[in-house]
This record gives sequence, structure tokens and C-alpha cells, in this order.
Amino acid sequence: MQNSDIILKATGLTVGYARRTVLDNVTVECRKGEFWFFIGPNGSGKTTLIRAMLGILRPWGGQLWLHPNLARGKGIGFVPQRCDLNPALPTTVREFIALGLVGIRLNSQEEPERLEWALRKVGLEGMAERDYWSLSGGQRQRTLVARALVRRPDLLILDEPTNGLDLSTEDAFLRLLADLNREEHLTLFFVTHDIAIAARYATHLALFCSGSVESGPREQVLNLAALERVYGVGVEVTRDPSGAVAVQVYPPGAHP
Repeated sequence: MQNSDIILKATGLTVGYARRTVLDNVTVECRKGEFWFFIGPNGSGKTTLIRAMLGILRPWGGQLWLHPNLARGKGIGFVPQRCDLNPALPTTVREFIALGLVGIRLNSQEEPERLEWALRKVGLEGMAERDYWSLSGGQRQRTLVARALVRRPDLLILDEPTNGLDLSTEDAFLRLLADLNREEHLTLFFVTHDIAIAARYATHLALFCSGSVESGPREQVLNLAALERVYGVGVEVTRDPSGAVAVQVYPPGAHP
């Protein structure tokens, strides 16, 4: 890849709240078409870095460079953990997804084209007029993704989007994201606590621990020593030829 493929670069980045530093001297470089997973314990700074990327938090030090398409805000799609809509408000799927177009000017032909494209990409064709609140949990998550995709972003950020999903729904949702990454060359940042998910789908990882971040290709970051430093236990991740992932946890220092 050439330097023109870089979409986000943090160098010596320091971020925090009030007088408390959360992340210090963080360096991360992300390129177009990569599938990043942000993993680490609660409170380790995953959401803090996302908030800085979204422009909600101003860095205290270092540099955070975004590709011009992202810096304008229109090139980023965000999928939260849960719906932020009032359940007492009747809303169709079409109306819900159209909320993602706030701040984007489109003509009368472009808007329905984008809506239909987003519905098709998440596998909800023909459901535009359904009541959002009548959907299953998995369908609602897909609708949240469609609301972000309708912006036609270069970067899709997902904050623990599989929380509360059963295993089959989670698997279908993750395969949807993998397809978007492959077919649309869409860059994804996925925040999770699930090491097995990251081991199966990530091309790159950012491993958060005690205010620092270790980042790079999956094979480089997802190793026994790094996981033991972060989680305080030995964690071994293995993959069989079919791609199935197994995670084995050992007491510290007990790995055979």
C-alpha cells in the first residue's frame, strides 16, 4: 500500500477527561480496507480513542491525523451499542435509516438510491416500511449499520455491536461486516471484549492496557505474551484449517 492509503494516524497521542489521562503516547496507523479490532479490559481507553477519532474529545498532546474525507465528518459512519431512539415514537425502517443523512445534501433521486443500497447491503431489502420496533434484535443491529452506511463512509466504527446477540445472530452479523470489508473495501474499527471474534475476523488489532496501546497486524499483536500482560492470565488463540477459532485460558505462567 502507498501512503495515500493511510486514513488515520495517531502519533504520540495523549487523551483524557478533566485532569485524568486515559491514553498516553499512543501511536496507531490505519489504512484503507483494514478490519481493526480494539480489545482490552473495561476502562482501558477503547471508547476514549473512538471519541477522539470522532472529534468529541480534543487531544491533549501528540497528533491525530485523519484523511480529509474523514476530517469533514461525512466519511465516518458510527454504530453504537444500542439504539438511541425513543421507543414511544413510531418509526419505519426507512425513516430510521434516513437519520444517517443528517448534514448531507442530496437531491431527490440520490436519497432513495442510497437508502435502497444500504438496505440491500445489510440484507433488509423489502423491509423499508416495517416498524423499526417490530424487528428482531439482529435486524435492529443491521438497521443501525444501514443508518451508518447510508452516508457512504470510508470508515465504519462499531462500539461493541454484538452485545446481547445470540450466537447464530452474532455470527451472521459478523459475516455481514466481513462482506462489507471485502466487497466495499470499507475500513472497520470494531470495539469488543471477545478475543475469539478478533482472532477470526481482524486483519489488525489495537490492544489496550494501562493507558497504552499495542497495535499492528493480527499475527503480530495477538500473541500469548501480549495477552498475558493485558488480561493477567495466559491466553492462547488457535485456528484450525477451516478458520474456526479456539481460545484457551491458563493461570499466569502456567502455559505448557
